[in-house]
Amino acid sequence: MAEALRRVLSRSSAAGPEEDTAEAGPPLLLLGAPGSGKTTLLFAAALEAAGEGRGPVFFLTRRPLQSLPRATGAALEPMRLQKIRFQYPPSTPELLWLLGTAHEGPGPAPALLLLDGLEEYLGEDPGAQEAAHLAALLVDTAAHFSHRLGPGRACGLLVALQTQDEGDPGEALRLAVLQRYFPAQCWLQPDAPGPGERCLRACLEPGAPGHRTEWRVSFGADGEPTVAPAAACGSDQASGSGGRARALIGHSLSGPGSPTAKRPRSGTRAESGT
Repeated sequence: MAEALRRVLSRSSAAGPEEDTAEAGPPLLLLGAPGSGKTTLLFAAALEAAGEGRGPVFFLTRRPLQSLPRATGAALEPMRLQKIRFQYPPSTPELLWLLGTAHEGPGPAPALLLLDGLEEYLGEDPGAQEAAHLAALLVDTAAHFSHRLGPGRACGLLVALQTQDEGDPGEALRLAVLQRYFPAQCWLQPDAPGPGERCLRACLEPGAPGHRTEWRVSFGADGEPTVAPAAACGSDQASGSGGRARALIGHSLSGPGSPTAKRPRSGTRAESGT
């Protein structure tokens, strides 16, 4: 799934030829603070997949989008939009039911499965075991769709998660659990803006053989995104939020008072991310 997001960012930045592959890649977790552009990137990835002719796209979110995130006119072709199927499970039980019965649905299997606002569903059952259950069901659903698509084809999985307070040990444990199911991650972090701009950096860690890449994304007054390549993320310091989160996880999961010393308890349209 990292390659689909890489194509979205690379084509927007005109950074040169990008890999053109039909491989879905490992499941990807898109992380960022509120308003960091997660929904915009999810929607751009949906449009990208819808234009590749590999099947429909399933876009799951808790509530309808109030407006479509900004994109180029070519990307907003009616045929692409028609291939994106929005569904709005309003609660965690509804989402679990939707994923658990996905194999019963008629029609072609999707080439891409997206979920926006994972934190809203996890907020109802914040334990690490509940996070693992939902993540495993998402991965299993994508694997089922891949099987339906047939040999040489796969359904990608891209999930957006709002990052919380870095000082919360429970949040660090939950993120560590999710990263077991989502080996690829893309971190969105604020960057120094220019006049009249809002900027962020997107650091993509593919979770598979391949290099980590960083882009600078700026949003003008009209919300139109502009993407430019930045220096490769060669270190945790360069990757910013990713490095700080990994350091937080390592600190929180060590020592006698860590969360790991406690057994986890058992158990067409959402608002624009820009």
